[in-house]
Amino acid sequence: MDRREFTAALLVVPWAGVAHAGLNESDAAAGVRAALERGALAAVALLGRKDGFLGNPQVRIPLPGTLNDAARLLRATGQRRRVEELETAMNRAAEAAVPEAKSLFVSTVRAISVEDALQIVRGGPTAVTDFFAAKTRVPLAEKFLPIVTRATEKVDLAARYNAVASKAAGLGLVKGDETNVQKYVTGRALNGLYLMIGEEEKKIRADPVQTGSAILRKVFGN
Repeated sequence: MDRREFTAALLVVPWAGVAHAGLNESDAAAGVRAALERGALAAVALLGRKDGFLGNPQVRIPLPGTLNDAARLLRATGQRRRVEELETAMNRAAEAAVPEAKSLFVSTVRAISVEDALQIVRGGPTAVTDFFAAKTRVPLAEKFLPIVTRATEKVDLAARYNAVASKAAGLGLVKGDETNVQKYVTGRALNGLYLMIGEEEKKIRADPVQTGSAILRKVFGN
């Protein structure tokens, strides 16, 4: 599925657009579920491949802030390769983890109630993204973390960073996900996934006329 199909898949417009004759709320909810499923799977396809993160400036995962500062010194002392190895491993880890979102996204979308669908179509510019994040972020983090760990644990610099960051955390110098490379990458991978869905959602809400598919015309046509 290419980006244009992804755009068509995520169509969400004000509820007034489904008020035409012969369309009840259950039909509308079914249409929303189908559109969201296609959009979610397209987002996974965009990011869950080689260079999905590493080659995309919008979602590329940088080194954690404290390590990023130290990386300048490492590069200056001839250790550029080690820094680049970790940066690549972090982004490859995210690319490897994202496909795990597919089944959870599908099950979440299919479980959307009529009330959820109404809230989504009446919501703000990222209501779809907010819905997914609220429902899936915690369980996806649990799925992503082991994959990210396997992809980064072989990189010596990651282990060294975790050891130093753990001590720094005890002194209050490092906080949150930055205390651990694997947790940091997991969080950034999820941020990137929801960001891509949100960007497409905003485009669609701004110009829904240029999208379209049979089921979306049935639900949102005037």
